[in-house]
Amino acid sequence: MLNILLVTFPFFALVLAGFVAAHRRMLPLEAIPGLNGFVLFFALPCMLYRFGESTPIVQLLDPTLFVAYLLCALVMVAFLVAVSLNRRIGWNDAAFGALVGAFPNTGFMGVPLLVALLGAGAAGPAIVTIVVDMVITTSLCIALSRLDGADEHGAARAAKSALKGVLTNPMPWAISLGGLASALGYQLIGPFAKTVGLLADAASPVALFTIGAVLARSQIRVKESGHAPILWRDYMPVAFIKLVLHPVLVLLVLITVNQSGYAIDRFTLMVVVLVAALPSASNVALLSERFEADTGRIARIILVTTAAAFFTFSGAVALLHP
Repeated sequence: MLNILLVTFPFFALVLAGFVAAHRRMLPLEAIPGLNGFVLFFALPCMLYRFGESTPIVQLLDPTLFVAYLLCALVMVAFLVAVSLNRRIGWNDAAFGALVGAFPNTGFMGVPLLVALLGAGAAGPAIVTIVVDMVITTSLCIALSRLDGADEHGAARAAKSALKGVLTNPMPWAISLGGLASALGYQLIGPFAKTVGLLADAASPVALFTIGAVLARSQIRVKESGHAPILWRDYMPVAFIKLVLHPVLVLLVLITVNQSGYAIDRFTLMVVVLVAALPSASNVALLSERFEADTGRIARIILVTTAAAFFTFSGAVALLHP
């Protein structure tokens, strides 16, 4: 357990450093979108391209894993929406609560952390889960968020927004290009490979620092807006479901699929369960703000899961990879 904490501590320490820097205004809040833009459009796509390029294409195109993880995501979304809907929480807030409870922080935190823990082979299964969450889970939750009539244009505009979000997100494109390079056996020539490598190496530290800064900014904005007190029962159950029930569900589904005759090796199973054990994705707070959901609640869920995951994720690693 101590060895695991020695690996995971720097990752969570960088998140804490970003939180403190933004909270104490050592990092101007106006600079956070620039950091986020650098990670999203430059560093992280290069990292994902490099992993995609070096991962066998068969591993990236694993239909069994794709369908099994998608089933888990759909179950999580349906369950979280069902337990969240009430007189105070409508479809908009329930949908984004479901997204933050079903979408692990795989891109910004999971891929570099899992590679540090388990080696480069962990990137392939993790990338499959990113595709599911970025393309299907996010689009589904955005569409569900429109069902309470918050947008007068209804489902048509929701579908258009979801499609635009998928097409303009560089991560799926980076994964696709990396997979294509893997299939063709193509490698970037020296200067370009070096440039991509430098940006890829910057992805992990800057992304983790940015996660902390985004969380601090969300907390500051909630306080400045005079947001009503957020009840613990509106965010703690979702945080518990994300950190505990989500990985348990993924473990049970993958074991069932494996016993049904569809081969999923133990290493892949371990990687995907650990992906599910990650804290909630920080970009959900940005999406909830764009679609006028309760960003304070979403930010609180992300904050709680990120803080608690230092212990729960390390515990999951100890159980699965002693």
